[in-house]
Amino acid sequence: MKITDLLTKQTINLNLKSEEKQGTIDEMVSLLDRAGKLNDAKAYREAIQAREDQTTTGIGEGVAIPHAKTKAVKDPAIAFGRSVEGLDYESLDGQPSHLVFMIAATEGANDTHLQALSRLSVLLLKDEVKQGLLDAKTEDDVIALISSFEEEEAEEEQSTGEVKGQILAVTACPTGIAHTYMAADALKNKAKEMNVPIKVETNGSDGAKNVLTAEEIENAVAIIVAADTNVEMERFKGKRVIEVPVTDGIRKTETLINRAIKQDAPVYQGSGGSGEKKEEGQAKGRSGVYKHLMNGVSNMLPFIVGGGILIALSFMFEDQLTGERSPIGDILSYIGGENAFALIIPVLAAFIAMSIADRPGFAPGMVGGLMAASSNAGFLGGIIAGFLAGYLVLGLKRVFANLPQVFNGLKPVLIYPLFGILITGLIMYWAVQPLSAINQGVINWLGGLGTGNLALLGLLLGGMMAIDMGGPINKAAYAFALAVAADGQFGPQAAVMAGGMVPPLGMALATTLFRKKFNEQERKTGVSAYFLGAFFITEGAIPFAAADPLRVIPSAVAGSAVAGGLTLWFDLALRAPHGGIFVFPTLEGAAINMLLYLIAIVAGTVVTAITVGLLKKPVVG
Repeated sequence: MKITDLLTKQTINLNLKSEEKQGTIDEMVSLLDRAGKLNDAKAYREAIQAREDQTTTGIGEGVAIPHAKTKAVKDPAIAFGRSVEGLDYESLDGQPSHLVFMIAATEGANDTHLQALSRLSVLLLKDEVKQGLLDAKTEDDVIALISSFEEEEAEEEQSTGEVKGQILAVTACPTGIAHTYMAADALKNKAKEMNVPIKVETNGSDGAKNVLTAEEIENAVAIIVAADTNVEMERFKGKRVIEVPVTDGIRKTETLINRAIKQDAPVYQGSGGSGEKKEEGQAKGRSGVYKHLMNGVSNMLPFIVGGGILIALSFMFEDQLTGERSPIGDILSYIGGENAFALIIPVLAAFIAMSIADRPGFAPGMVGGLMAASSNAGFLGGIIAGFLAGYLVLGLKRVFANLPQVFNGLKPVLIYPLFGILITGLIMYWAVQPLSAINQGVINWLGGLGTGNLALLGLLLGGMMAIDMGGPINKAAYAFALAVAADGQFGPQAAVMAGGMVPPLGMALATTLFRKKFNEQERKTGVSAYFLGAFFITEGAIPFAAADPLRVIPSAVAGSAVAGGLTLWFDLALRAPHGGIFVFPTLEGAAINMLLYLIAIVAGTVVTAITVGLLKKPVVG
């Protein structure tokens, strides 16, 4: 199927009226709807927005490709919109977009449809195609231009033949329609320009194409994995692998190919991780202790959120005079407190161990975590159990590595679980008593803090939430709050949420009060920062911090520290660790506590806004 079978005169608009992203999306959706390509325009619009929420489809160089695959699409189609003046599509390169292609794929789109959609992504990498689209006078000109280039691409593919590449690559994105194929073609084009042999496997919506063979992997110099979703990695064990986001495969092709040629990459050691230390700042994902701990924390978080809210709801069914709960309240407390909360420490330990040793580490970690929980060793005990089980199973893998091949099937189902659970259990049996004493000491210390000391703790936790806005220091404060919450101390949890909400709220308020000190794009970002802050998404302040760190970060830390300090000064406790304004009703105590919490957050917000407003200079021009 050709691109021109999907792109028709009825789905082309050569004069887009909107100057910003949301309005442009609305225009393009309406274009498809009027052409009879959609079953449900509203549902399709929501699917497009869901994809944009993952990362902008404004890929840069004047092009945007919003896309969605959904049952709201009646017939697969492509819509094209042009803005000669350019519009703000929040593109990756920060430049205006002139060409917008909206891809509508049906939920059961077959291979021919998806291949046609992917070819469009490929064509848009050609400067002559983009210039031709900008110069087109009529809808017929657009269709003729694309048809001619599509025929050239088909002839080139037929003449290419089998690829024998020294460098291999795999590309994948969450939807598997646009970015997957754009990254693949960008890598192939750059490699051709550099006279470097390459083969690229695409993991798109229609499955893996141009799949790398075992022989090719064996002979490869290095492998580039440009992906925002999971791809099969075990086949690359022992090879040098460069792992980057899929957008790097589009925008940093020359750097990636040069790194592959120089073998500037760690050796992939299978599910256990890389065998060489990554360069500082090289990849987004962190390795080692931090990565394993965060894997445990992120997987236990739903139990704390769900369980904490259910416990808070149970108090709604409690008699304020007698303290007795109704049967409904007892059920909610039983589900949330005695069951969901009981799983927090075992789940934490299990997923830490699994991050270290893959699935064989899960069972020993779960058992070690359960022993820690049942012995009141708490969060600390769970962390130790998880790391103990994970590295113990890694050791077992090495010990039993030379067993005859006939025993390979028994390792994951018998040998690793048996010895992993046994040894982890024996060590934890003797370790839980001192760990329980340490954990109880921390709880007693928190319970014995006076108002002044509590406020200092709140200042510290609140400030830590703003220092790196989602980074390791932020996560350390958050993990501490979760740890003590698991043992019934919910004050720090309230402090970190207040501290985490302030940076985006403070910057949003600053863009409102000191408009002349921010450019137009920052003022627009400030509007969305109000919502991000209200929902406890600290990262909403990162664009401001990246642009002006010396003024923004100290201002944010000051405001967050004030919010955290006031929260514990007021002796507030919050049972839900995430959700922002939506979980304010889970604050313990009287309704006045919600007002006090708002006061703490507003105070911190004002401090951040005023401080950054005083420090920043007016924008020139």
